[in-house]
Amino acid sequence: MIRRHFFLIAAAVLLGLMVLAAVLKVAFADDEAAGGPGGGRRGGQQVSEATVSQREFSDQIRVLGVARGQRSVNITSSTTELITRVLFTDGQTVSAGAPLVELQAREEDADIIEARANVAQAQRERDRYKALADRGIAPQVLLEQAETALATARASLEAAQARRGDRIIRAPFAGTLGLTTVTPGTLINPGAVIATLDDTSTIRVDFPLPERYLNVLRAGASITATADAYGDTPFQGRIALIDTRVNETTRAATARAEFPNPGGRIRPGMLLRVAVQQGQRQAPAAPESAVQYEGEGAFVYRIAAGAQGSTAQRVEVDTGVVENGFVEILSGLEIGDRIVGSGLNRIQPGAPVSVAGRGQGARGAQAAESAAR
Repeated sequence: MIRRHFFLIAAAVLLGLMVLAAVLKVAFADDEAAGGPGGGRRGGQQVSEATVSQREFSDQIRVLGVARGQRSVNITSSTTELITRVLFTDGQTVSAGAPLVELQAREEDADIIEARANVAQAQRERDRYKALADRGIAPQVLLEQAETALATARASLEAAQARRGDRIIRAPFAGTLGLTTVTPGTLINPGAVIATLDDTSTIRVDFPLPERYLNVLRAGASITATADAYGDTPFQGRIALIDTRVNETTRAATARAEFPNPGGRIRPGMLLRVAVQQGQRQAPAAPESAVQYEGEGAFVYRIAAGAQGSTAQRVEVDTGVVENGFVEILSGLEIGDRIVGSGLNRIQPGAPVSVAGRGQGARGAQAAESAAR
């Protein structure tokens, strides 16, 4: 019986000690948060700090355009004929005049053989009448007729050779060939695409330019474009030409931009986001992550120093353009102001904050000062 009472008393004492330890832990935690006896409130929500700085902004016209090669063509045939030879490979870069496809030309080859025989016969006739005319046996008129017959035979030979040449389809300009499905033995019809040929050394982009900007932009103005395939990587170009007419429905003129394309990164048919620069200016700027939008307005939290530590003050700001990850600040902040860089949704106006990295530095400085004393 005594042994049972002893275990009950020991369990009660152990439970009391655990409760006392929990109370002491909470008390010390509150004391540390309050900054110790006699001290003001310090610490608070830890935030990252950003500084309002002066940056360069530009007014931009943003439109969409489709990339086109400097020259693009579909290689087709003008007749219905069998393909006997394919003289290129997919994706090959060819020069102007390079043979691509040879069509069946049995009749043309026979015409050339016949024309060469006629030329040889006419040449012999001309030589014979020339010899007789020089000896005075044949009249001069026969010699002239023989020379005319020779010229006619030679012209017929050239025509036959030209028809034979039409059976070879050649590249009209230098460029890169696309994919093809034709092989020797394929029957090709007029208008059927044999292959595509694009000159992509320079890319052209046509886009609508609102008429209100016609007095601002001129040919030669710089232009920037981005493509989804390359993220935010910009491509630099210029306006080559602005159309002479304005569309009556859209009230916009078509502008043509040209972009150098080394390596062929931009391909014909790609959708490009075109940005035309109108002018540049210097203005205060804040990171996009530091600006919170609410309805029609925007605000930031400015880090203000006080007697009890740093606090977050909500400041209404007027914003301008957003460019390269920064927001133009028209009013509400000054250059050099310290603001909360991120995590705005976790902060209340006037709440105490601590800047990441500053608390450790302050404690280190206090420790160094104590060691010196």
